[in-house]
Amino acid sequence: MRLFNRKAPFTKRIEIEPPQAGADRSGVAIATVLRDEEHYIAEWASFHRAVGVRHFFIYDDGSTDHTLAILRDLLPREELTILPWRFGMRDVRMGLPLNRQVLAFAHAILNFGADFRWMSFIDVDEFILPKTGRTIEEALAGANGFPNISLPWHMFGTSGHKTRPAGPVTRSYTLRAADPMSRLENAMNFKCIVDPCAVSEVSVHHFHTREFGDRTANDVGQVVPLDKRKSPGFYSARHLQLNHYYTRSEEEFARKIERGGVSPTLWEKRKTRLTIALESIEKDQAEDLAMIQFLDSTQFDSENAGVRERDA
Repeated sequence: MRLFNRKAPFTKRIEIEPPQAGADRSGVAIATVLRDEEHYIAEWASFHRAVGVRHFFIYDDGSTDHTLAILRDLLPREELTILPWRFGMRDVRMGLPLNRQVLAFAHAILNFGADFRWMSFIDVDEFILPKTGRTIEEALAGANGFPNISLPWHMFGTSGHKTRPAGPVTRSYTLRAADPMSRLENAMNFKCIVDPCAVSEVSVHHFHTREFGDRTANDVGQVVPLDKRKSPGFYSARHLQLNHYYTRSEEEFARKIERGGVSPTLWEKRKTRLTIALESIEKDQAEDLAMIQFLDSTQFDSENAGVRERDA
C-alpha cells in the first residue's frame, strides 16, 4: 500500500493491490465513516437496504450516542459489520495526518471487496436514488459495467427549515442547487460506486482502476479522464442520482459546523468552507421531487424507516 501526497493538508490518495474476486461475489455494499448519527441512521440504512444494498460496513469514529445500537436492532447480523475507527495517526516523515476516510475505504476494499460486485463510499447525509428500476444494481446497468462510476452531488440546502423538521430527511428537503455541475464553491464534487476488485487507487471522491487508470464513467456509461469529470457534458442522473442533504436545517447545520468532521482540518477553516458552500447552494435553487416520487412509487415508509410491500 503506497501513500500519495501533493501538498495536501493530509494524505488523500492510497495505492492498493486490488483483491482477487470471489467466485460467487454479488450485490452492492456500502462503506461509511460516521460518528453520532442516531437521529438519521435508521432512515439512511433502511432506505439503502430497500434499494438493494447487501451489506453495510460501518467505520465508527467514536460514537457516544445510540447510533450503533440502532443499526444492530435494524439490520440482520449478516448484513452489518461495525469496525471501531478512532484516529489520531500522523505520518512521521511528512508530518501529515492520515485521512481516516481514505484508510477506511482502502481497508473495506482490501478486506471485504472480494465478496461484492459493487462497493459505494458515501456519508450518512448522502442517498443513492435509483431513477430506473427499484434497486441500485438495476440502475447500474445503465453504466454498461464500467468499474468506476462517478455520481455528482445534488446539493440540498435548508429548504427553509430553521429547526429539524418532524418528518424524515428524504421528504423534508426538496430545494437543491439548480445546476449540479456549476462548480459551486466548496459544493461541487462526486462520490463513486466501484468494482472493488478493479480498484488500484483509493480516495474519498475518486478512484483509479487497474485497467482504466483514472478514467471514470457517469451513470449512462460515458467515460472520461478524471480531469474532464467536472465538464458540464459529463453530467447525468438518468439512472442514478446522489442526493446530498448537506445542511439539513439551519439549527442542524450550525451543529455540524461546531462538532467538526472526519477530516483533520482546522475548525475555523471548516466553518468558512461550510458557510460558503451553503451560500453557493442557496444562490440558485430548484425544486427536486425525484426522491419523493420514488418513495411514493415504491411505498417506502420513510416516516418509520421501513418498507411496505406494494399492494397487490
